[in-house]
Amino acid sequence: GLVDLGEHRLRDLSGVEHIFQAHAVGLRTRFPGLRTLDAVPGNLPLQATSFVGRDVEVKELTELVRAHRLVTLTGVGGVGKTRLAVQIAAELISEFPDGVWLVELAPVGDPAAVPDVVATVLGITPQAGMSVTDAIAQALSGRRLLVVLDNCEHVIDAAADLVETILSRTTTVKVVATSREGLRVSAEHLWPVPSLDVRAGAGSEAVELFVERARAVDPGFALTDAAETEAVTQICERLDGIALAIELAAARMVSMSPHDVRDRLGDRFRLLSGSRRGQERHQTLRHAVSWSYDLLNDNERALLIRCAVFADGFDLGAAIYICGDRLDEYELLDLLDSLVRKSLLTAQRIGHRARYGMLETIRQYAEDQLAASGTSDQVRDRHARFFADQAVAQAERSEGPGYDDAVAWVEANFGNLRAGFRWAADHADMPIATAVAAHSVMLGLQLRIYEPIGWAEEILPAATTADVAQLPRLYTAAGMCGYVGRLEAGAVYSDKALALAADPRYEPFDMASTRTWAALAHRWATGDLDLYLATMRDLAAQPGLSHLIGLTGLLALLPAVGAGDEARAIAEETLTAARAHANPHWIVVALVGYGRAYAESDPARALGVLREGLRFTEQHRIPFWEARLAQESAELEAVQGNRDRGLALFDTAIDAFHRAGNHVNLAGTLASLAVFFDHSEQYEAAATLYGTATRYGTTNWVLNITTTVEHLRTVLGPSVFDGCVSTGAAMEPGYAVQYARQQIRLARQQTSDPR
Repeated sequence: GLVDLGEHRLRDLSGVEHIFQAHAVGLRTRFPGLRTLDAVPGNLPLQATSFVGRDVEVKELTELVRAHRLVTLTGVGGVGKTRLAVQIAAELISEFPDGVWLVELAPVGDPAAVPDVVATVLGITPQAGMSVTDAIAQALSGRRLLVVLDNCEHVIDAAADLVETILSRTTTVKVVATSREGLRVSAEHLWPVPSLDVRAGAGSEAVELFVERARAVDPGFALTDAAETEAVTQICERLDGIALAIELAAARMVSMSPHDVRDRLGDRFRLLSGSRRGQERHQTLRHAVSWSYDLLNDNERALLIRCAVFADGFDLGAAIYICGDRLDEYELLDLLDSLVRKSLLTAQRIGHRARYGMLETIRQYAEDQLAASGTSDQVRDRHARFFADQAVAQAERSEGPGYDDAVAWVEANFGNLRAGFRWAADHADMPIATAVAAHSVMLGLQLRIYEPIGWAEEILPAATTADVAQLPRLYTAAGMCGYVGRLEAGAVYSDKALALAADPRYEPFDMASTRTWAALAHRWATGDLDLYLATMRDLAAQPGLSHLIGLTGLLALLPAVGAGDEARAIAEETLTAARAHANPHWIVVALVGYGRAYAESDPARALGVLREGLRFTEQHRIPFWEARLAQESAELEAVQGNRDRGLALFDTAIDAFHRAGNHVNLAGTLASLAVFFDHSEQYEAAATLYGTATRYGTTNWVLNITTTVEHLRTVLGPSVFDGCVSTGAAMEPGYAVQYARQQIRLARQQTSDPR
């Protein structure tokens, strides 16, 4: 018989496969878990097309990556470096338990943003007093993962500096880079990516690629006679086996024949037989794109070059805004359709909307044409203005029932937000830069995207001098730097936001949110719970969203200050109000508070609510609260007899906050684990973990932490207790996490030991 193991993504990256396990008398029935793409952390994308050929290259490269910590794939644009690098990463995925991660640098216009982009992809947040590069190196210490840095050539020095730091400060991280030239780092092993083989004629990899891509636009395409086979072979030969050029030629099979394409190559690619091979390869691809560009009409060209300003794709609304001054909506739709058919734009359905993209090589060519047209500044101004307006609108949308759509928009357009901010900031357009930065912070928090906090801090002096209308919300956004460890600065920024918010010169801003963030910043910086409680009580007495914010704030903190009865008295009201507001974020916040309120008096009830919260976060994109729910429910799982499940949840939360660099919540999770181990009579581990949490001074909201500390001091004795706490407090964050996860593993082994 067959046992259905479900659908899984395999290493070919082209889709999912339904897997079955054979079952019969005499066969094994227990095997290790499948090492598929779904089973290992990372972000390798599914590929829209299959991986053609390169069997020898894949085998050689996998061995090189095993043997070297940095392998750089070099070659001309369009030769297939990225696709090959991603395939290698997929082949090696089982060897990197902490995952394989693709960082696309092509949309990055500012070299200084390279560390920020890498940190965002890896979920790492900068720490106080530490550069982003140093924070990345520290967060990666001790982790076994593979990073694929794609398209380094335009930011090569910044990429090289970052890679050099990572390799010098870690021992188990490996990097595969793609670039038109080497990074020139001492540990680098260069591997030139060859063009596709054309020597075998009709049986070559190049012809195989042409035929497969031609069938994508014309399912009936086939090499039916010798003359047609010869024409395709000649096309591949004259395009020098460069994958992108071959794909562009194959795309023309929607309206042309191989003979028609072959006959045009002589006019368009005269440099293919040049004497300097390196320059030939550069010109080959450029002329392949130029050939396609020359075939466009004026309106198609105008649209294509304007689309070059988008950093990571765009939707129809963005295209209409950027290009709608020249065309009406239906003309634009026809042109988009034409460019998609000609393979100069890509289109995919995300949710209920179409999203358009552009191959990077084509985008760069179009960008050159835009610059030559003399309209680049105006188009980039429109781009920045559009995403500033959208950031404001989506931030407002995220506060209500439209949360899911707003979050999806941020994830899809974060590169455009970065590009819009950078353009506005570099050109001293403070109103636009402020709108993007301030609202990107608010939109990114629940996704654990903290990069925009740095944007807000960067432009504060200039925005203050310019006295922009949205200055209070910019200070509020900058105040979120407490999340990344700058606690005192967060309090200062938040106080300034409060002072400005009442000034009629500035745009009205939600005072409830501003007051909440200010109270939170002071709680982090000074441990002041009284200010936070007073603020929440005042907000709870007001109508609307202020009422909900106040209730959720009280519900979360009251149990930690010995006021569980008061928390339980408002638990149902809070959850009802959150559900009426219909915003996923506030519903999850209310569920967490509800669970905390009943954790002591009715742990089964509390756990049921927290489990509901975890299921809810699986349906909505709220990764911050997903980790918090794991932390909150971990000990309750153990109380209900699921000790191993509880330990696994602690491990999940610790890893999530550590990878994100969120030391405020990491400290709270370590303190919660200390409470857990105290109840499990693992006293020295509990005291040491408490010590690791004291580095940040933000653990006073952890349930039962005060009684735990008193109990540990009593059972261990002051001398041993103080020694354990000192040991924990001296641990660097990475080592503290390693220690915590080691203790979790030991505890899980004891749990599963049949003795």
